Amino acid sequence: MNIGFDIGGSHIASGIVNEKGQLIGKESEDIDISKFKTETEIEDFIIEIIDRKINYLLVRYNYHISDINKIGIAIPGNVNNNIIQNVVNLHIKKFDIAQRLSNIYNKEIKVKNDAKCAGIAEKKFGNLKEYNDAVFLCMGTGVGCAVFMQNVLLEPKQATGFELGHMIIEKNGIECNCKNKGCFETYASMKRFKKNAIARLNLPLSIEAGQVQYYIRENFYTNSEVKKFVNEYIDNVAIGITNIINIFEPEAIAFGGSFSYYSDIFLPLLETKIEKIKFNKETKTKLLVAKLKNDAGIIGATLI
Repeated sequence: MNIGFDIGGSHIASGIVNEKGQLIGKESEDIDISKFKTETEIEDFIIEIIDRKINYLLVRYNYHISDINKIGIAIPGNVNNNIIQNVVNLHIKKFDIAQRLSNIYNKEIKVKNDAKCAGIAEKKFGNLKEYNDAVFLCMGTGVGCAVFMQNVLLEPKQATGFELGHMIIEKNGIECNCKNKGCFETYASMKRFKKNAIARLNLPLSIEAGQVQYYIRENFYTNSEVKKFVNEYIDNVAIGITNIINIFEPEAIAFGGSFSYYSDIFLPLLETKIEKIKFNKETKTKLLVAKLKNDAGIIGATLI
């Protein structure tokens, strides 16, 4: 048995995972780091939550720490030698989380970029397992990715790499959290989609993501403003996805994150737009919904 954590900017999910990639038990919690003033306070808070969740999972599902072989952590940002670097959404510049946890638990601690973890899980147990060349895109708070060529995860030597969410698709465009302008994720992330939907469609500021999804789904085919809004969003997404296809020529792309909840609306529109603008008209790339959904990061963290 292993324990996996998927740590995001506003949410932490954790679970016990067996050798078949099956979640035995899962626990999640929303977090708010805006109340902390220093990076050290944020780091201490993350360690406290991880420690608490491990103990909770072990007690609830009747396991002992001796039953656990490894603790894996999926986290946004760059990870080098288990050290977290430049996690923009968590306001962390450098954090040796593995060492901190090793001081608490006498277990192997592994840390990797969250999208890479989710992609590894989707490649091994999900809808990408039949494809040699594939891309996983997690489109939620930001846009994370994992790229596989000939069944091998591509990983640069110097950093996590393949930050496709930060390729620039609009010169002098919207400012990103990374401080550049026009990054793909500033136009394609579901966080931005929700924010723009509220502004463009006059939705309540307090509306939840699930309610936005319901509103879009109920009105897309009958409300011209909703249809226009969605099509403009897909126009921007198509630019980024076409760039990815032109570079990697993948057999398939799997979409994770909350983007996947709109797949019946988004994917047909995206396929049509991509076919019009991609370079190589002869090759085909299947657009898929990630099978493992929000569990992919937890499962993938136990596979690294």
